[in-house]
Amino acid sequence: MTSDQMAGRTCLITGASNGIGKETAVELAGMGATVVMVARDERKGRAAQSEVKERSGADADLLLADLASLEDVRKLAGEYRSRHDALHVLINNAGAYNKQRELSKDGYEMTIAVNHLAHFLLTDLLLDQIKASAPARIINVSSGAHSGAKIDFDDLQGEQGYGVGMGAYGQSKLANVLFTNELARRLEGTNVTVNSLHPGVVRTGFGRNSGGVIGAAFGVLQVVARPFFLDAAKGAETSIYLATSPDVEATSGKYFVKKEAVDSNAISTDPEVAQQLWDVSEELVKQAP
Repeated sequence: MTSDQMAGRTCLITGASNGIGKETAVELAGMGATVVMVARDERKGRAAQSEVKERSGADADLLLADLASLEDVRKLAGEYRSRHDALHVLINNAGAYNKQRELSKDGYEMTIAVNHLAHFLLTDLLLDQIKASAPARIINVSSGAHSGAKIDFDDLQGEQGYGVGMGAYGQSKLANVLFTNELARRLEGTNVTVNSLHPGVVRTGFGRNSGGVIGAAFGVLQVVARPFFLDAAKGAETSIYLATSPDVEATSGKYFVKKEAVDSNAISTDPEVAQQLWDVSEELVKQAP
């Protein structure tokens, strides 16, 4: 795209203080979009905001929110509405992996809370503004980790068995794809599309904050396999493609890898599972203080 092809379009990106999210912000700002970055840590967020401005030559807004708190998600949506009249592209990019079972501020298992419930609620709270801004796009950053996962409705919160967290992570990424597919069905005829993606195996600090053996393993893996990993800019390419390309302006309910629509986990295409997850998610966000 040229430097002005996203002019007049407003884009909101969660997890924008580093990695794929920051690179996505740089590129979209450089294309002329009004970019709104969401970060949890103010210091890191301000540093990323400055970097985006410097590298893109364009301004960027910053909103602070801890996605482990649904109250913060509600405040984030309210603050966005108070500062911006339109929302053309929502990129639900933030993600977390936890090697030990932890609880969010609302008492939910942290991985499903941050990776799925926070974005489920944020999208819902902004959906009428997105519809009013149509044509608009919603992009959910999932992972290839969803491919061998299932949704355990009998133990969604990992109380019966958590292991080292990979099951919880895969489940949350499958939830991203199921949410995408169900939302696409609900948005038919609105001129709002929603797609999910796997960014590739990206060379970032993801997983290192886990500590212990798992955190060390992530660090060693990223050193040993570094030549085979994508850098964050390459990892952001599919998100940017889905946010900007005219080739996918009418595409919805698809899962993308390397800018190509591919088959996702068979469970992710089951409308009954998607509906059940939607109902459960709706109840959980309602129960949160």
